[in-house]
Amino acid sequence: MQQSKWRPILQKATRDPQELLAELGMEAGRVRVSQQAMDKFPLRVPDGFLARIRPGDIHDPLLRQILPVAEEDETTPGYTSDPLGENISQPVPGLLHKYPGRALLIVTGACAIHCRYCFRRHFPYADSNASPEQWKQALDYLRKDTGITEIILSGGDPLTVSNNKLELLVNELSGIAHIRRLRIHTRIPIVLPERIDDGLIEILSGTRLQPVMVVHANHPNELDAGAACAVAKLRDAHILLLNQSVLLKDVNDSVAVLQELSEKLFSNGIIPYYLHMLDPVQGAAHFAVTRTRAMEIMDQLRAIMPGYLVPRLVREVPGHTNKIPIEAIFD
Repeated sequence: MQQSKWRPILQKATRDPQELLAELGMEAGRVRVSQQAMDKFPLRVPDGFLARIRPGDIHDPLLRQILPVAEEDETTPGYTSDPLGENISQPVPGLLHKYPGRALLIVTGACAIHCRYCFRRHFPYADSNASPEQWKQALDYLRKDTGITEIILSGGDPLTVSNNKLELLVNELSGIAHIRRLRIHTRIPIVLPERIDDGLIEILSGTRLQPVMVVHANHPNELDAGAACAVAKLRDAHILLLNQSVLLKDVNDSVAVLQELSEKLFSNGIIPYYLHMLDPVQGAAHFAVTRTRAMEIMDQLRAIMPGYLVPRLVREVPGHTNKIPIEAIFD
């Protein structure tokens, strides 16, 4: 396959908070950057995403998503390192089987960007054998369970692996007769659009499995021309595109922002699918939006937008066999 140029771009991603702030024309003293948070969950942001952050604006919603700050060091009751109980949901290393009919394969622990609210920021990737050499157990499990009709590739971000490795995995999955759909959870088309190359399109359009891609954008400013171009390639390949967002304080917890996000997603051929309440992962409590405020926002969105542009507000609850609509959960 043709060698892509995306990997050198990823390798150049900014990892130093002081360098990041200098690039944005901000004095380090204006922001309480946490070295402790950095040590636990390092900064990583590609240049393309960095270019979408407003210079000099310490309140920029994209900056807030990626900058390690002192609030992450606070211990908050009810917030844990494994908020979704995933460590006990692995029948074999690297495979999560929580929901009927579908299973999730941890393809890699690597991401193109480190989002500070990530529910897997403490996930033990080394123990979950997220590598091509160790996919065998997961594939054997999938072959034996004929009730699984959909496989979800996740991580980390599954699109950070090479086309060669991804093609190998997709071919193995395609050979399992009872699997019908291939779902990919990825932030790559938004944060590293260069990754959506011809080789990847060939893999996804050349398999018998029906491909679905769930992208992740939280704010309309994330959807620049590069992201739109990447999404257009996927759409032209007849790949169903859905978006899932996380409701984040001081990022997208407003009717105006979420309305603009849905409109912009749909104009690019992406269906607004899920809006997640924050998973209670330790280090992310400062992003939390109350259930009352979340429901107020959703009521207002439903009043001004067509139903197909309003994402479903949900929370994932450990032990449940599906995501729970927030209206069905009581504080």
